[in-house]
Amino acid sequence: METLRSAAGRLPGALFCALVLFLLEGSVVYQAYAVDVEVKDASNETCLFGKWIMNISITYETEHNEYKNTVLTFPEHVTYDGSSCDNEISGPVLAIEFGEGHSWNISFTKTNDTYQGIISFTYNTNDTALFPDAKMKGPITTSTNYPLHPVDLDTVFICQNGDFIESGSVIQNFRNVILEAFLPSGNLSNQKTVCDKDAVVTPEPPAPDTTSTNTTSITNTTSITNTTSITNYTTVEANATMLSRSISQPEEIPATGTYSVKNDTEICLLATMGLQLNMAKTLMNINPNTTKASGHCGNTSSILTLTDTSIVVDFTFALKNTSIERFYLKAVDVTVTNPVNGTQFAGSDNLTFWEASLGNSYMCRKKTNLIVTPSCSLNVFNLRIQPFQVQNGQFSIAQECLLDDDTYLIPVIVGAGLVGLIMITVVAYALGRRQSQPGYQTL
Repeated sequence: METLRSAAGRLPGALFCALVLFLLEGSVVYQAYAVDVEVKDASNETCLFGKWIMNISITYETEHNEYKNTVLTFPEHVTYDGSSCDNEISGPVLAIEFGEGHSWNISFTKTNDTYQGIISFTYNTNDTALFPDAKMKGPITTSTNYPLHPVDLDTVFICQNGDFIESGSVIQNFRNVILEAFLPSGNLSNQKTVCDKDAVVTPEPPAPDTTSTNTTSITNTTSITNTTSITNYTTVEANATMLSRSISQPEEIPATGTYSVKNDTEICLLATMGLQLNMAKTLMNINPNTTKASGHCGNTSSILTLTDTSIVVDFTFALKNTSIERFYLKAVDVTVTNPVNGTQFAGSDNLTFWEASLGNSYMCRKKTNLIVTPSCSLNVFNLRIQPFQVQNGQFSIAQECLLDDDTYLIPVIVGAGLVGLIMITVVAYALGRRQSQPGYQTL
């Protein structure tokens, strides 16, 4: 991780800005990562503040005319050349460069009443570690607006629930977003603008309590940035976190919920399941009555995001590169926020669960255990999932898991019976032969 001094030293003198960027690591294998960033001008006033959890999924064509998915993440060491506060030409810019020719930046513009960012993301398919068999070689750039709608000036944009933007073959997923550009006097505003999903499912948090003593993270951040803007933000986050449900031992079997994702007006992903999360030896049931489903449907990958108050679970489905088209569960990301342990992350992109033929659904009525990481797993009950080619909002023919398919037990039982019968026959024959052996008899 580069220090504040070394990062700022590379920026142009006329546009000097102080930049703080933290990549927060947890028990995560891939995808989910947290970013905490602050850009300052030469007078040490903050012009851009952002905090979010993000993942980037890329679909690319291989040399064999197939399609694969890869996930690109920020490494520990990045450069910030091009980051700056506003000037006569443009507004605040956060620019991040990393890896072999990859870059991500967001630049902000404003009108008299609103501001909005434009994300420009460049990935380089010459990076053989991420794109080992890419058909098209070289840098590819996509751009899109974020937030999706302009935000009122002097307000903080907040989006705690999952929010994604798609541009070409790139999907960028955001959640737990707190963002503001053009900060008045360098401090976060007390007013907020929420994304569409938060406007429906997120309760209004109480007013920030500046006397709160629950500010360990505030102290750590303030000692680095020497600003008070983080204090306003962290207090809001702490109060919002207290609204989350308390974590307690749930009932043994969770209720089964039905979830769907729509592409425009048509259902493109359908799922029913009961979910129980085991995070760091703490059991938590996913409650269908309070869980919201969101996600994305594509030709080669689909994402189902389940958000239940303090728990977010992302399921990523992909197509297998075989002659027979089949789908499977490729990745799972889990985020848990609670007042006791803070925010915990876990994820894996190397899974091969829930496989079935494309055009069918996958079903498993009995309990299955889906291991994400050594400290995180999901108990799944009454599962039925179809992430591709849903017709008329209904499940297609189900391919059952082996646990449900009792027909395979019949030959096993018959075989075991035959083996037992043969063993009994052999033992009886041996005993009979032993008793019939000739020899001396007692007179």
